[in-house]
Amino acid sequence: MILKKILPATALVLASGLVLAGCSSSDPLAGESSSGDSGNETIVVGSQAYYSNEIVAEIYAQALEDAGMEVERKFNIGQRDAYMPQLEDGSIDVFPEYTGNLLQFYKKDTEARSGDEVYSELEKALPDSLAVLEAAQASDQDSYTVTKKFAEENKVTSIEDLADVDKKLTVGGPPELEQRPYGPKGLESTYGVKAGFSATGDTTVEDLVAGTVNVANVFTADPRIKTEQLMVLEDPKSLFLASNVVPLVSAEQSEKLAAVLDPVSQKLSAQTLVELNVQSTVGQQSAADIASAWLEAQDL
Repeated sequence: MILKKILPATALVLASGLVLAGCSSSDPLAGESSSGDSGNETIVVGSQAYYSNEIVAEIYAQALEDAGMEVERKFNIGQRDAYMPQLEDGSIDVFPEYTGNLLQFYKKDTEARSGDEVYSELEKALPDSLAVLEAAQASDQDSYTVTKKFAEENKVTSIEDLADVDKKLTVGGPPELEQRPYGPKGLESTYGVKAGFSATGDTTVEDLVAGTVNVANVFTADPRIKTEQLMVLEDPKSLFLASNVVPLVSAEQSEKLAAVLDPVSQKLSAQTLVELNVQSTVGQQSAADIASAWLEAQDL
C-alpha cells in the first residue's frame, strides 16, 4: 500500500498541509468546535412510561427544537429508580417531574404541603447537579372530586364547602385511602367534614358517576375529569401534597433551558393537561401531534 512507502520530504510536507487544511474550518473566523459547546450540544429529554408524562416531555422537546437546540428523546424509561440516576450523572438533561412526589423521593419525611412550601423545600433537597425550573399550575396529584351536577346542586367549589352539605357524604377511593393522612380522618380533622368511606378501587370514577359515592379520590390529571363532567375541589388548607408539573433539568444548563421552558410552564394549566390527556386516551393522538398542535395554538 502507498502508506507503507517512505515518502520524500517534500511529499510529507505537502501531505501534512492537506491534512491540516482538511481539519480546519472553511471559515477562518469560526471558533473552535467541541462537544461541550452549548450551541451544538444535544439536549436529552426523558419521560416516564406514562402517556401524560410523555406528552409533557414531547412539548418540552419540540419547544427546545423550535428554539434551535438539538434534541434527543429518551422516552418511556420507567419510574424514578430507573431514570433519576441518569439525571444525576448527566445522561439526561430535561425531565417532566411532579414537585411533591419528587420532594418525597429526596426527603421522605417532608411536612411541606402547599405548592410554595413544596417548591421551596424541593430546591434545597435536590443534589447540586440538578435544578427545577418554573412549575406549572398543572398537577398530577390526589384530590377530592365530585360530579359537576353535585357541585351545582350543593354550591360546592372547595373541600371546605362539603361541611355545609346537608346529606350523607361517602368518599370513594383505593382501600389504603382509609388510613392515609388525607383520608376520611384527615378530611374531618382538617376541614371538619364527616364522611363515610367505600373502597371503590379501580372503579372509583364509575362509582362517583353512578352515585354510589358522592366524593372521590381522583388524580387531578385524569382525563375522565373532562369526559365524565367532574370537578376537582379546591384544597385551600393543603390537605393533599401539592405536586405540580415542573421541568427537572441539569443545573449547569438551567439558565438557557429556563428561557424556553418557563413560558411553556406558564401556559400549562390543570385544565390544559386534562384536555391534552383526553386527546391521547379518547382521540388516540400521538404525543408528537398533541404537543405540536398545542405549542402552535399557544404561539410558543
